[in-house]
Amino acid sequence: MPSFVIFLAIIAAVIFWAIGIYNTLINERNRVKNAFAQIDVQLTRRYDLIPNLVEMVKGYMKHERETLQAVISARNSASSSLDAAKADPANAKAMQQLGASEGALTSALGRLFALSEAYPDLKANQNMMQLQEELASTENKVAFARQAFNDTVLQYNNSAQNFPNNVVARFFSFDLASFLEIDAEEKRAAPEVSFT
Repeated sequence: MPSFVIFLAIIAAVIFWAIGIYNTLINERNRVKNAFAQIDVQLTRRYDLIPNLVEMVKGYMKHERETLQAVISARNSASSSLDAAKADPANAKAMQQLGASEGALTSALGRLFALSEAYPDLKANQNMMQLQEELASTENKVAFARQAFNDTVLQYNNSAQNFPNNVVARFFSFDLASFLEIDAEEKRAAPEVSFT
């Protein structure tokens, strides 16, 4: 009889241990989703600023239609990629696509700003300077939110991969989350947007 009680106590301890690990993994996965929501806020703000920027420069840069179209196209692609990543922030393919489209958008904006240097009236325009400042500020917030997201992903992945958590994670199909890495074109810094 005492061995039966000991056996039940061991079974109960294993069950509580598994429940504790399961709850930890759930909390970590929810932190990943929350961290991605912060990226979503900043990227959406960035995407909302871009049409205003394009409209502002359109009147000045009539001969640069191809560049303006590239910016709009890159913005739309990045916005679609964000929607796909938002659906499942742990999806590696969606994160990779978002990183690639963000890199393309950053590159297109860089070309736009480089071309706008040739238009002195545009450089002096107060609205243009304000848009540049807002965009630069948003770029910094995106970088900060991305770093926080990647830190959270690291914590979740470590928790899901460390023994004995990995046993529970595998049993309940906790997939590893993917980091958000912007393509090399980003050069790990916000684009230069100064017209001074």
